Amino acid sequence: MAPAILFAQAAISGIVKGDDGLLAGVYVKWDGHKTGAVTDANGYFIINDLDAGAHFLEFILLGYEKQVTKVDLKSGERKQLDVMLKPNPSSLNEVVISGTMKEISKLQSPVPVEIYTPKFFQSNPTSNMFDALQMINGVQPTMNCNVCNTGDIHMNGMDGPYTMILIDGMPIVSALSTVYGLSGIPNSMIERIEIVKGPASTLYGSEAVAGLINVITKKAEKAASFTLDMFGTTYDEWNLDAGLGYHFKKVSGFFSANYFYLNRVWDKNQDQFTDLALQKRFSVFNKLSFKRRQNKEASMAVRFFNEDRWGGQTNWSRQWKGSDSIYGESIQTNRFEVLATYALPVQEKLKITASYNYHYQLSWYGTMPYFGQQQVAFAQLLWDKKIGLRHDLLSGVTYRHTFYDDNSVATQTSTGAGKPVINYLPGLFVQDEISLHKKHKLLLGMRHDYFNNHGSIFSPRLNYKWTPAINHTIRITVGNGFRVVNLFTEDHAALSGARDVVIAERLKPEESWNVNLNHQWLVHFNKAFLTLDATLFYTYFSNRILANYDQDPTKIMYANLRGNAVSRGFSCNADMNFTFPLKLNAGITLMNVFKREEDTNGNFTISKQIHAPGFSGTFQVSYTFTRLGFRCDWTGQVYGPMRLPVVPNDFRPEYSPWFSLQNVQFTKIYKNYEWYGGIKNIFNFMPEHPILRPFDPFDKSADDVISNPNGYRFDPSYNFAPLLGIRFFAGFRYTFR
Repeated sequence: MAPAILFAQAAISGIVKGDDGLLAGVYVKWDGHKTGAVTDANGYFIINDLDAGAHFLEFILLGYEKQVTKVDLKSGERKQLDVMLKPNPSSLNEVVISGTMKEISKLQSPVPVEIYTPKFFQSNPTSNMFDALQMINGVQPTMNCNVCNTGDIHMNGMDGPYTMILIDGMPIVSALSTVYGLSGIPNSMIERIEIVKGPASTLYGSEAVAGLINVITKKAEKAASFTLDMFGTTYDEWNLDAGLGYHFKKVSGFFSANYFYLNRVWDKNQDQFTDLALQKRFSVFNKLSFKRRQNKEASMAVRFFNEDRWGGQTNWSRQWKGSDSIYGESIQTNRFEVLATYALPVQEKLKITASYNYHYQLSWYGTMPYFGQQQVAFAQLLWDKKIGLRHDLLSGVTYRHTFYDDNSVATQTSTGAGKPVINYLPGLFVQDEISLHKKHKLLLGMRHDYFNNHGSIFSPRLNYKWTPAINHTIRITVGNGFRVVNLFTEDHAALSGARDVVIAERLKPEESWNVNLNHQWLVHFNKAFLTLDATLFYTYFSNRILANYDQDPTKIMYANLRGNAVSRGFSCNADMNFTFPLKLNAGITLMNVFKREEDTNGNFTISKQIHAPGFSGTFQVSYTFTRLGFRCDWTGQVYGPMRLPVVPNDFRPEYSPWFSLQNVQFTKIYKNYEWYGGIKNIFNFMPEHPILRPFDPFDKSADDVISNPNGYRFDPSYNFAPLLGIRFFAGFRYTFR
């Protein structure tokens, strides 16, 4: 009897493939068993000792969609399957464009690109992109002023002006708009954010010195019919995001609107200054996509942004604007943007991208007015050409035109007449992606620009990708980044008297050289999939451009700094997805950022970079209780000591303490909507003494040596963490397709 039973056992075997060939490490479960089989290096698997009847097989591999296959077996039958897995667009095979300026899967890209979708940021909801980026390892949104809450984005310890911000690959956010424009990018218009760390000037030109952040807006033809996301906090912050997708015969559109409102004064540290600038912010975005023959691309988008914010002494109101009685900083911003993409109706792959933005700012900083206007026009012609089986060529011609005017002495002649700053930056580039072998890929690129203040600028690039095994990818990047001088800054508003802008020498562009070694490793466990992404980086930065106001009281003189800066370190991101509903994400960055400057005696001094912690880390833990339709998210950041902007004889520490900002969120999930709520900054961490001499913001008694023996002046720049303490939040999301 026993042999008959043994003979009745059936088996299933097969080969699992993907778009790029056989897939090793695919986890194969059947009938809900806790254990399973794993495909070998040839994509082969076998499951023995199965009973006759229906069986359900699950095929699971990180980067691919899970596939469930039903197999009916007869007694003793041995069935063979051919299984094809589809790439999962939300994982490693998601299409990226930022690394090579053309669509390519993340795994195949020779340039390491990090991808973050709105789903990632929803575990700790924020009202705008600037706040959301704090969840990304190695990217540090930094507040520069504790009164008006200006900020910029540091990448691997480099200052904010050296991080390029793109929208759909176009330099929309730059110069003046980086100060307040970042908070005006709402999450509702974002499909994903792509991040390239290290110089990218070969493709994108000026400002891509430390790296770039490319905001990819939602595709009109794929947008949901209606989305709504609104939340509020116990700090009386209220945020509303809404999106609307619409479709006609030959046109698809996506419209989004964002409104943020905070109109309550908070002073938890009792220094008589607002902890958070009061804000009223409104943004609308509309994108159209046109259907054309042969699926040729054509799209256009417009965005309008308006913001009114103020910070200062808690009893300030509009009537005190510009006075020296009660201190306040008031900033009103209006911004308009247009973006367009058009593929030419020819056989060759020729595409034109263009953008225009207008930024106007009306500001008061205490008694000093600052009125700034900036217009930036950008156009680019791209030619994508395959040559044979091995060469994939991309070349382009670009032009950027910048107009800037303000009421500061930087844009006035000695007679007081207006003299707007007009810059033009034409350039051309070419890159060749060479498939040397199935496991080897080489990317060579170079760019030439001509800037009216610098002359010719040349920036080369080399990327090499090696895939020694199906679960290992190694990338080496060597590249150059540059940034052309901007002969204006908000600091000019603090000057008095008319001065001429003088370029003291033939300025060299600010420049960086970078070497990155990146290793991506996919690890398959019995019940989990782990992705490790580790990078060693080294950046050498030179030719920093500084303004000298002291040499001649009638002039502002610009010259290159004699010295350099270095950013070096190690970063690692780990993503772990389990076969049960648990997800872990963690990242650490270890870095040493410093600069060498030559003093008046010809000696070099070394100093640590401000706001560049030697250690920083992020984490995210998410668990879904499937039967209850309930998810719990725990997120946070950890920062080591960072050097801070102190003054001589400052009583405050020069280095910040170790600190952590952590948040918890609970979400109840329904079919088309979800309720969520939680706690931000659960340990209630807040910096001490963020403002120096807040009781004398106009320095009326600063010269009194008895009451102020150290000669302190009003200074709101001592910042390393938000001034917001613990707060509760609750919100609602709805999606209709």
